[in-house]
Amino acid sequence: MKLVLQYVLLLCFFISQCLGRRNVLFLVADDMRPELEAYRGKNFPAPVSPKPMHTPNLDKLASRSLLLERAYVQEALCSPSRTSLLTGRRPDTTHVYQIGPYFRDVGGNFTTLPEYFKLNGYTTVGMGKVFHPGKASGNDDPISWTEPYFHGDFNFESKNKSWEAIPDDWLLHTPLVDQQIAQHAIETLHKVKDAALSGEKPFFVAVGFHKPHLPFVFPKSFLNYYPEVQLPDNPYAPVNMPEVAWYSYGGLRGYHDIHHLHASGGINTTLPGGTVLLLRRAYYSALSYTDSLIGKVLKELDILGLSNNTIVSFWGDHGYQLGEHGEWCKQTNFELATHAPMMIHVPGKTDKNGKGIKTDQLTEFVDLFPTLVEAAGLRPLPLCPVNSSKVELCREGTSLMPLIDKPNSPVKLAAFSQYPRKHNEKKYMGYTMRTDRYRYTEWPSFEYAPVYAPDWDNLAGVELYDHYIDPEENVNRAQFTAYRETRAELHKMLLEGWRNASLFYSKPDMARISVNIN
Repeated sequence: MKLVLQYVLLLCFFISQCLGRRNVLFLVADDMRPELEAYRGKNFPAPVSPKPMHTPNLDKLASRSLLLERAYVQEALCSPSRTSLLTGRRPDTTHVYQIGPYFRDVGGNFTTLPEYFKLNGYTTVGMGKVFHPGKASGNDDPISWTEPYFHGDFNFESKNKSWEAIPDDWLLHTPLVDQQIAQHAIETLHKVKDAALSGEKPFFVAVGFHKPHLPFVFPKSFLNYYPEVQLPDNPYAPVNMPEVAWYSYGGLRGYHDIHHLHASGGINTTLPGGTVLLLRRAYYSALSYTDSLIGKVLKELDILGLSNNTIVSFWGDHGYQLGEHGEWCKQTNFELATHAPMMIHVPGKTDKNGKGIKTDQLTEFVDLFPTLVEAAGLRPLPLCPVNSSKVELCREGTSLMPLIDKPNSPVKLAAFSQYPRKHNEKKYMGYTMRTDRYRYTEWPSFEYAPVYAPDWDNLAGVELYDHYIDPEENVNRAQFTAYRETRAELHKMLLEGWRNASLFYSKPDMARISVNIN
């Protein structure tokens, strides 16, 4: 009888836990920098931008979310960034630095974010670009999902054109891939609705949109939102920038229309002004197109009565360069590449005062995994040990839930990113750190498998940008005498790494790191 009673109590506890658990709608965009009206202000990505940006749906979501104004990716490239966020671990743990390697092969058999929700009784459904598709994820990491994965078909896209505005009426019969993904998301919400509303089975639905990734393909009507665009105000590379920091934007130059311009991608070269304007306008239009699709999915969530018990997160996998410094695409350690949008709506918490919560505290993409776990009421993740290759479940980020109640209280003193580079036939890893005031980067030589370690005594370059006086990172001050002490302190902090920058550990007071600029 005692065993039966214990079983009944355990079953009741499990049912009550399921009934109280929130669903998760997990929204992703590709190559979207935080050029949204909700970000307009000191943390906006660039001073030259259309006013306004047409992003009404993401702005509305932001108005009832925790809006992370300074969230940074762990690497500004699709597969490494997504792998890092979805495993909650940094590239030096996942060993995914480029598009290609699968983390379960090169890093460890890590439990992913959707897999953790699956293990906790959720229906997990993925579609579009969530993990990087193909071999980089073992074909979308099948263990993470309870339902068949949906991709959609790419229409009107080729290597011939870097951008194209498709007549809207053509799309009535041949929809673009992101339109297909949005429709599949709506159909999926209908399928999981009843079990979610009854408390029988909560859901984790991940919707990955491909745009505004190249080629910038979108319905032609979206051009109407941007009748005029401007050239960036800083077309030249940062003064004193080390060559290793530069990316020759081969991803863009590979399109036939750009290839015919014979652009070298070299430092202090740029594309013709007319081409720059067309590309910027096309990017903005593709971004607004993605916003419209997100709006359709969120509207259906409301119609189905699911909004009151569904956490909604949105993030872009990294930032993007649109001709600033003459640079394009991502693949760098600059602010424009590493700074990306992220917002989290938790019903009854982030909207309890009828408006959202903004925070400009430094946060990282590895923080989203533990944040969603806490928001959903699941068992918290333990902190990863220094070597976690054999540890299936742990985190290298921090839950951001405390920012809901205290948005002005820092959770960490710096955000850490990195990017690999081959320079003069040698391999380097650029480690960069964003503090409240500075971006500091060192480029040590790097040895891959089996060591996976930098040689800090062999540097190809050092960068130090002072965001108080130079928010566009136009001047590298690493060699300036006035910044000598600052550089020494930042160097020490960079080598000590993310663990010592967390406010859950003892660490230096970054308020002391200042500089005499008189």
